Amino acid sequence: MTQSTPTRVLIVDDHPMVAEGICALLESFEDIEIVGTLTNGEDAVDQAKGLNPDVILLDLNMPKMGGLTATEILLEQSPKMRILILTMHDSPEYISAALSHGAMGYVLKDVPTEQLKDAIDAVMRGETYLCEGARQAIGTKTQDGRVPLTEREQTVLLEVVQGKSNKVVAQNLDISVRTVETHRKNIKRKLGISSTAGLTRYAIEHGVLQDTARF
Repeated sequence: MTQSTPTRVLIVDDHPMVAEGICALLESFEDIEIVGTLTNGEDAVDQAKGLNPDVILLDLNMPKMGGLTATEILLEQSPKMRILILTMHDSPEYISAALSHGAMGYVLKDVPTEQLKDAIDAVMRGETYLCEGARQAIGTKTQDGRVPLTEREQTVLLEVVQGKSNKVVAQNLDISVRTVETHRKNIKRKLGISSTAGLTRYAIEHGVLQDTARF
C-alpha cells in the first residue's frame, strides 16, 4: 500500500518471543513502523493514546485484561483506532465475539508474513479482514450466501427494527452504546443493508418480528 507516512503498529501479546518475532517480521516493510510491544490489554489501554498507533495487533487471552475487553475500551477511547486480533484461537465463537466487540480483523498466528501485512493494509483502508482460517471457521453461510448473524446480533436487530434508539437498546441489553453501534454496523455489513428501513424490511421478510421467542 502506497502512503506518505508509515503505518504505526502496536503489538500486544503476553508471549515476549511471539511479540519480538512479529516485530522483526513487520519491521522488514518500509511502510510499517512498530511503535511498541506490550504484554497485556491493561497496558494497551493505558498507553495507546501516548503511543498513537494506527493499528493494534491484539492477542485474545492475556493476563490483567484480555483482548476482547481491551478492544471495547480502546475503541471507546479512540473510535478511529483499528484493532486487528492476532491469535491461535480459530473457533467461530471467538471470531464472532471479536468482530462484535469492534475488531476490524481476525488473523491466526500461523499465517505467512505477507498475509499479516495484507491484513494491516486492509484495515487501514477501512475494510474488515479475516484470514483464510478464520473465514473457514465461520464459513457456514445462510441460503442466500450471507454469513449468519450471531445470537447477540439477532437480539440487537430485533430491538432496532422495533424502533428503539441505541441508548434504549444498550439499557435493555446491559451493554454500552458503543457496543450497540458496533453490532448495528456488523449487522448491516453481514446483510449488505445500509439503512434501518432496509433492516426492518429484512426482519419482516425473514420472520424476525414474528418469531421473537427465538431471541
